[in-house]
Amino acid sequence: MEKKNIKKIYKSKIDLIKKYNKYYFDKNSPLVSDNKYDNLKMEILKLENDYDYLDSKFSPSKNVGFKPSKNFKKILHRAPMLSLANAFSEEDLINFEKKIINFLSINKNFKIFYSAEPKIDGISASLTYKNGNFEKGLSRGDGKEGEDITENLKTILDIPKKILSKDFPKEIDIRGEIFIQNSDFKSLSEKFANPRNAASGSLRQKNPEETKKIPLKFIAYTFGYEKGLMVNNQSDFLNKLNEWGFKTNPLNNLTSGIKNLMENYKEIEKKRANIDFDIDGIVYKVNDFVMQKRLGNVANAPRWAIAHKFSSNKAVSKILDIEIQIGRTGALTPVAKIKPINIGGVIVSNATLHNEDEINRKDIRIGDTAVIERAGDVIPHILSIDKQKRSSNSKKFIFPKNCPSCGSETIKEYNKFTKKVDAVRRCSSEDYNCNKISIEKLKHFVSKEAFNIDGFGKKIVESFWKLKLIKYPQDIFKLDYLKIEKLDGWGKLSVQNLKYSINQKKNISLERFIYSLGIRHIGLENAKLLSKHFISFSKFKNFSKQNHFEDLLNIDGIGDTQVNSIKSFFLTEANKKVLNELEKVLEIKDAIQNSDSGLLKNKTFLVTGKLNGISRAEVKSLIEENSGKTISSVSKKLNYLITGEKPTKKKVDNAKELKIKVINQVEFLRMLNKTS
Repeated sequence: MEKKNIKKIYKSKIDLIKKYNKYYFDKNSPLVSDNKYDNLKMEILKLENDYDYLDSKFSPSKNVGFKPSKNFKKILHRAPMLSLANAFSEEDLINFEKKIINFLSINKNFKIFYSAEPKIDGISASLTYKNGNFEKGLSRGDGKEGEDITENLKTILDIPKKILSKDFPKEIDIRGEIFIQNSDFKSLSEKFANPRNAASGSLRQKNPEETKKIPLKFIAYTFGYEKGLMVNNQSDFLNKLNEWGFKTNPLNNLTSGIKNLMENYKEIEKKRANIDFDIDGIVYKVNDFVMQKRLGNVANAPRWAIAHKFSSNKAVSKILDIEIQIGRTGALTPVAKIKPINIGGVIVSNATLHNEDEINRKDIRIGDTAVIERAGDVIPHILSIDKQKRSSNSKKFIFPKNCPSCGSETIKEYNKFTKKVDAVRRCSSEDYNCNKISIEKLKHFVSKEAFNIDGFGKKIVESFWKLKLIKYPQDIFKLDYLKIEKLDGWGKLSVQNLKYSINQKKNISLERFIYSLGIRHIGLENAKLLSKHFISFSKFKNFSKQNHFEDLLNIDGIGDTQVNSIKSFFLTEANKKVLNELEKVLEIKDAIQNSDSGLLKNKTFLVTGKLNGISRAEVKSLIEENSGKTISSVSKKLNYLITGEKPTKKKVDNAKELKIKVINQVEFLRMLNKTS
């Protein structure tokens, strides 16, 4: 990439992070999610690491990402606001309870009651009351000290300003969560990335009158410092909060036993999409305050509480359209184009629908209101649809019977082994006759595990395709560089870099070359097996002329599915032409062969049954190291059948019938001089 272009990209990212910082720190109105901010920060740091001439005083490498606000005074919390340990599974909860039982040295059958409280995804705050009067409010800050946001908190209607109840403690810090309901957020969505950022930005307004305009809510759930609290457990405390005029989470629950906690967790997760505020898990607190005190804290988290995080993030959105994408193997994948929605800090506008059967099973239609799920880094998908919100003129989605790209018939293949019709519908076109298949095959050809050409990614493939610079893989090595140099965004240096990168990759191993062809069912591991079998490109290319495709079944790890795919590849004239053209411009290295002077030279083996103290993979490795070969079925090409415990009777009988030598594990190791 040209130095000038790199500097330009770097400057644009620095300008963007300056803008985000300005809105976050000075205007108290975050423009993006924390996730997007962190991604931008990492991109800047990576550029600086890759190019030492990049430098800026505004770089996150020179500035703390979240500097202290100048707008609010810092005040120490009277009792620290601790964070919580996380649980992600039932096993984590079992271990959590075991630690409590072991720490308190109580009987394992002792019934521990927990207050199960849905965890609102908002901004924590601590409210100080003295003699019933709300005197001061702090943000969580770093847990030890927070910002004095008292005046802004006073604008929130849910926060009582004076409490007259006689049993209200003389002094207490009531703690809870500031948040914005999803229904209220709709009118703010253009200013903020998500409800949490909206709450955060609103609380950091310099002018309380501006904060007052935002529909902030407050739910109370615990306390910090206290003087005169006459309550013995968490569930009673939550009841008292309601009596004193605070709002608490209506989904709070008191329960015991891990199985019951899990049932409650699943029930809340089902309701999650219909709750009018964001929750990201459930907090379990040992209900008894005496037990809490005995358990105390470890580091910055209490031993008596844990946050059980939801396994995925969900949101509700509208399906605007359903598009059909076509992959390199011709598979038609439906994708829902949805009204952009924030799910866990990420703006989602697409959701996979998997296949035709999935659409029909869930009866998914354009215009439907759907629950979208995004678990970790998994592609978002449609979890369910709300048929009650469906329009009366809604029409069932009809999956295309012809390819949207080339018009060829779409088919569902029948698997003679499983005796089932494939769930995926495919374009019946022969590879390069379909534009979409061609583009995807080219993307695969230049991918990391294949040719891995620097600076030649998916976007370049699409751009060059549209400009008719490439159609087949061989075109990549015959590019018109003078024409590219005149394109927007390209300069003499960047074109030279591209040319250099392409020329560097003209020398490639046979296994990577076979993988790059994008033959269906032939991944990198199968490509390695095939390269070892063929050894040279010429043998691979000329294989189809012999018409002995069944011979590939003798390769251990290659089955009927792979053989049929290879056969289909070689029976397509366009593929044979591609091989011939690539041979002219590439140097394809022969596969590295094991020594041909080993003890098992020219001998073939097959293992059946369980061996003692050695895996089949290790046996295979020993055979190959000693110049032998393993095959996957009994045939005249087999020299030795190695038998272990409970061998397959049919294989043994076939071997004897063909007069193939049947040996046991000890006899095999003797051939390698590994036993006497």
